[in-house]
Amino acid sequence: MNLSYKNIAPFLAAGQNKISRWLSYIGLGVGVLLLLSAVQMYSNINHLIRDKNTRKSGTDFISITKTITNDNIGKDNRFTDLDVQNLQAQPFIEGAAPLKANAFKVTAGAGAIIPFTTDIFVEALNSNFIDTVPESFKWKEGDEFVPIIFASDFLEMYNVFSPSWDLPQMSEKTASAVQIFLQCHGRNGGRQFKARIVAFSDRINSILVPENFLAQQNQVLEGVQNVPASRVFLKTKDANNPQLLNYLAEKDYHVNKDKTKFGRVKGVLQAIVSGLAGFGVLVILLALVLFSFYLQLMIARSKDNLQLLLTLGYSPGWLSKTVAKKWIPVYIIIIISAVAATQLLHLAFQHFVMPAREELSFFIDWTVLIIAILLLALSVAINYRLVKKSLIKL
Repeated sequence: MNLSYKNIAPFLAAGQNKISRWLSYIGLGVGVLLLLSAVQMYSNINHLIRDKNTRKSGTDFISITKTITNDNIGKDNRFTDLDVQNLQAQPFIEGAAPLKANAFKVTAGAGAIIPFTTDIFVEALNSNFIDTVPESFKWKEGDEFVPIIFASDFLEMYNVFSPSWDLPQMSEKTASAVQIFLQCHGRNGGRQFKARIVAFSDRINSILVPENFLAQQNQVLEGVQNVPASRVFLKTKDANNPQLLNYLAEKDYHVNKDKTKFGRVKGVLQAIVSGLAGFGVLVILLALVLFSFYLQLMIARSKDNLQLLLTLGYSPGWLSKTVAKKWIPVYIIIIISAVAATQLLHLAFQHFVMPAREELSFFIDWTVLIIAILLLALSVAINYRLVKKSLIKL
């Protein structure tokens, strides 16, 4: 029996309750637009934040310390091995390495070349976390020469105050050529080493020496085998990950806010967008509920006519499909209109809010189209189920 909806249209009281029907159409359109716009905005935020913090290696390295407050002053606020293990176990952290310091005292000078002597600190870090590690950054027992990786910021600080002390300013090349004398002394005696800067680090603000050198001198000069670290370096895919920032905040770990400021902005924006998406889903659900009331009322008013069709031999399944097909074009028009409006809003965002930003594509994100297709399929399926359920009750 090949009949279309037009053949059975006179049997339905379709013209009744138009206000409920149009309110459901408008509500569905608004809800879909809110949801699709929220998804597109979420995609835009991710692109802008990620490209704002581009890393050549594809990963971020940040250092953290335990927050010092008036309540914990005087306590040991260094990281234990368990603290480091807990950091390494987090899914959003790819690696964690303690930045261990000297337990002995160190005095550095440059002899007659630069008549300046000062107490310094030295630290050691896993080489995988250091940005510049030359082949010469090695040390073994018996070596009198100690290679040093110096922070670029420290050299800049030296060049700022050196004229006030009648000291020469230096370039990286000049600083690398200066021989440094390290006086290391502790409870068990003292040793002197020659040292030279073999590389400069933009990532780590410290004076780095090889791990085995620091471990041995801590043992020999102070009798200490394991020195807890005051700082830990983290390796992560995204230092702006809100999950990472929330975890560090919960643990009262301090991190340089300048390096994670985009992540904090991202977290706020994502919360707003998520709320907008949730509101859109709520509007969609309310629109579908309202439309279900309209369908039930329409079928109830057409009860006698539909029962006549069933008596004449029309199957409930065929009748359900035929009646449900009436609203498929309406759903298609609503979804396409919402997608088009989302595209226009995306272009307006590019033009007025983020002009001349190449990170954003001209077209909306592919996830928006997938969600639109899923919403269309869901609307059609719910519509068919409601019609079928109502006809079965006849």
